[in-house]
Amino acid sequence: MRVLGIETSCDETGIAIYCSKHGLLAHAVYTQTDIHRIFGGVVPELASRDHVLKILPMIKAILQEAHLSLQDLAGIAYTAGPGLISAIMVGAALARSLGYALQIPTLGVHHMEAHLLAPMLEEEKPAYPFVALLVSGGHTLLVKVEALGHYQLLGESVDDAVGEAFDKTAKLLGLPYPGGPELAKLAEQGQRGHYQFPRPMIHSPDFNFSFSGLKTSVLQVVTKATLTPAIKADIAKSFEEAVVDTLVSKCRKALLHTALKQLVIGGGVSANKSLRADLAKMASEMGAKLYYPKLEFCTDNGAMIAYTGCQRLLLGQHDDLTIKARPRWSLEELTN
Repeated sequence: MRVLGIETSCDETGIAIYCSKHGLLAHAVYTQTDIHRIFGGVVPELASRDHVLKILPMIKAILQEAHLSLQDLAGIAYTAGPGLISAIMVGAALARSLGYALQIPTLGVHHMEAHLLAPMLEEEKPAYPFVALLVSGGHTLLVKVEALGHYQLLGESVDDAVGEAFDKTAKLLGLPYPGGPELAKLAEQGQRGHYQFPRPMIHSPDFNFSFSGLKTSVLQVVTKATLTPAIKADIAKSFEEAVVDTLVSKCRKALLHTALKQLVIGGGVSANKSLRADLAKMASEMGAKLYYPKLEFCTDNGAMIAYTGCQRLLLGQHDDLTIKARPRWSLEELTN
C-alpha cells in the first residue's frame, strides 16, 4: 500500500509517500522560519496561507521523485490535530478532496501519535510495549505504549511544554527565532553547573512536569546579570542541564514503574544532543535501550504522518466524508 502523507499542523509543510512493502519512498519538508522570524513566533494566518502556496507543488515534486502518479496511491493520511486549526484545515481539506476524487481511503492522523511512531521509520525500531517521551514546542508527554492505539498517559506538563520553555528562555537571552535550537547551540559553549537552576517536580511522586518556574528562575538571573556572550552561554548551559536532568529523572521513574526496557523519544526537542546523551546513559545503566528518529524526522514532517496513516489504513480504518480537524486531541482517545 502506497500512502501519501500530508503534515500542516503548524509552520512546516511536510509531504511524503510511504509504502507498506518498501518503506519511505520520498519526502520533503518546507519550513516557514523566515516568514515568522520577524514576528518572533508563528502567526497562524500567515502559516495557513503559506501551506496553501506550497502544498500542491510539493505533492507534485514528491510524486515525481518517487516515479509515481496520483493513481498509484492507495490512501492518503493527513494531520487532523492537535495544532493550529487554520493550518490543519489546509492539509485536511486537500487530503479529503484528493481522496474523494481518486476514490481512495483518507485518514486523519493524530500529530503526537505520529511523533511517537517516528522511530519506526528507522531500520532498528522498538518493539511493543515501550515508554515514550514526547517533547515538542506544544507538548511534553510520558506515555506507556502497549501497541498501536493503546496508549496510557503517565504524565504531562502542568504549564509550559519543554519546547516552549526553551523558546521563552532563548528570547530572554536575546536569541533569534526559533529560539530552542539557538539556545541548545549556545549551551555547547557554556560551563556546566555555573548556575543552579531548579529541577521542577523532580521529587514529586507522579510523572508530571513543570517548566514555568524554571523559566522564572532564568529571568531573575538575566535581570541581574550583565549579559556578556560568556554569561549567556553559561545561562543557556545551566538551563539546558536543568531541563535534561528533569526529563531523565522522570523517564527513569517511568521505566521503573512500568518495568519496561525500551524508551522512545520523539518531537522537536528530541534532537537535543545533551538530552539524547543523558537518556542513553541512563537507559544503559538500567539495562534498557533508547530509540529515536533521525534528526530530519524529529521536527514536523510528512514521513511520520504517512507511516502512521499507512499502519491504520492497513487495519481498514478510514474517515467518512467529514473533514476532521481538531486543535486539541488527547492520545488516550485513540484506539487501534
